[in-house]
Amino acid sequence: MTADDYQFSSSLERSELPTALLLVASFHISSLSLSGIYNRSAGPTKAGYSHLEVTRLLSILLVEDDKNLANGIRYALEQEGWSATVAGNVSKALELMENGHFDLALLDVMLPDGNGFELCKKIRGRSDMPVIFLTARDEEVSVVMGLESGGDDYVTKPFRLRELISRIKANARRIQKIHPVEGSALLESGPVKLDTAQIRAYRSGKEIFLTPTEFRILRSLIENSGAVLTRDQLLEKVWNIDGEFIEDNTLSVHIRKLREKVEEDPSKPKLIETLRGLGYRWNGEK
Repeated sequence: MTADDYQFSSSLERSELPTALLLVASFHISSLSLSGIYNRSAGPTKAGYSHLEVTRLLSILLVEDDKNLANGIRYALEQEGWSATVAGNVSKALELMENGHFDLALLDVMLPDGNGFELCKKIRGRSDMPVIFLTARDEEVSVVMGLESGGDDYVTKPFRLRELISRIKANARRIQKIHPVEGSALLESGPVKLDTAQIRAYRSGKEIFLTPTEFRILRSLIENSGAVLTRDQLLEKVWNIDGEFIEDNTLSVHIRKLREKVEEDPSKPKLIETLRGLGYRWNGEK
């Protein structure tokens, strides 16, 4: 078994932990910190970072109450050159966020003093950093709750180390897309207008509130108005990754939530059209 094949789950036994650490020991890049990239008070990301540099400079908040699992994940993250801070409950996570800055959060769903969904909502009140849920439950209702609370992605336990690292890198590469450079143009199509500099969306002049991932999906659709974007094309544009490590439900749930916010009648969508077997098309000019 290689490090890429190793599966992390909440059932990781204490006696298995040394093996888990040995399996990921070959992944080592010098650790650097990129504090405040997503913190609202810290301002936008400095321009000039390449994708490779961005993924080397992550400070990650890991909220997981299973100590063995948390230690295994933290070690794996540190071997990628990332800084990883562990919180075992909601209270500790909020305390850490008050006293420090993080670029990405990994949240367990079930926590001793609350749940990851409520914590994600509180994170969204102060930060646009990517949030990835670590959940043992892959039912659609859990996926929807996670994405509705402001989450960007989710990974179902047990998961492969390679899968988790790939998801983190995909979300981290969106740093400069979330904070565009000055001079970005407004995008208007049909009743929808996007302010790409301020990351704001409007429908018929009224502001609508989108999660960061919803905003990126909508922007990609509008920028390719009239063209069919396949699932893989959207994943590449929004997550900068191919579809291997993205759950099928993730994109479809985001599209459904977007329709509820931009369509006049979400049950009969006209703006975001589904072409079965092909993908999605934005029809804002019709």
